Amino acid sequence: MEIKEKRQAPASFARKDGDTGSPEVQVASLTQRINEISVHLKSHSKDNSTRRGLIAMVNRRRRLLSYLSKEDHDKYLKITEQLGIRRK
Repeated sequence: MEIKEKRQAPASFARKDGDTGSPEVQVASLTQRINEISVHLKSHSKDNSTRRGLIAMVNRRRRLLSYLSKEDHDKYLKITEQLGIRRK
């Protein structure tokens, strides 16, 4: 994946130009990395250090989504639908 593609997905959720810290952008970038690592782990099933990092990213994304759900439920629903994330 090229750098432009990596920056485009999170940028579509940014609140303003250069926004990298809002929960929406963080969830989008984590989702992108989670998808990439999942593909890697399908062909390298014994890569446990990467699996550990993946689990940490999934947990971080879950906490961010929980925060977003409490603060602005409409944005939470929108971002989970656009990124294809299952809701609890």
